[in-house]
Amino acid sequence: MLSQLLALRGELAGILGMTLFVSGVAIVISMLLGVPLGIGLALGRFPGRRLLITLVNTGMGLPPVVVGLFVFLLLARSGPLGHLDLLYTPTAMILAQIIIALPLVVGVTLAGIQGLDPRLHLQILSLGASRLQLCLKLVAEARLSLAAALAAGFGSILSEVGAVMMVGGNLLGETRVMTTSIVLATRQGQFTLAIALSVILLLLAVGINALFTRLQQGKR
Repeated sequence: MLSQLLALRGELAGILGMTLFVSGVAIVISMLLGVPLGIGLALGRFPGRRLLITLVNTGMGLPPVVVGLFVFLLLARSGPLGHLDLLYTPTAMILAQIIIALPLVVGVTLAGIQGLDPRLHLQILSLGASRLQLCLKLVAEARLSLAAALAAGFGSILSEVGAVMMVGGNLLGETRVMTTSIVLATRQGQFTLAIALSVILLLLAVGINALFTRLQQGKR
């Protein structure tokens, strides 16, 4: 096992780098979009709100392979965005992972804001706060939930394989990530290597989630 990893150390570094790049960019964009959307759904009162919340809850359990198929058809040569030539690129993988993570971020943010004491909203507004100041204060109060949204969203895409393989193609040096490398090693009968890569992925997930946990629980 060790000899196989040493033989692939250069390739492994590239795979790890691609894994962190794709998932990192995807979760940052998902948080930037999802947190405001979650706050808007929690505070807003408008026609269709209940339907949107239902769609968000449904999206939290959306099968990744369905997302992969949707993005594939969107970016394929005959698709509406085929002219951009993004299929089998990191951009396509990032797009798929955003679609997977975004409902989780929105849903957890929504639950976190709604879980706050409703009197807090009135208290903040009574002090003359603007709508933006209200949102910022609520974000600060719900920071533990937002950290949970970050961890849940990142965890869901770090371990995802179906969608990224469909739209990324698992190309060595271009779109290969840890999960697709594990699948490839298993298909080739290299079970020792597949186990070693799985252990590395698990350690990576534990390390990153330990940071998220510290962020979430550090000031409690």
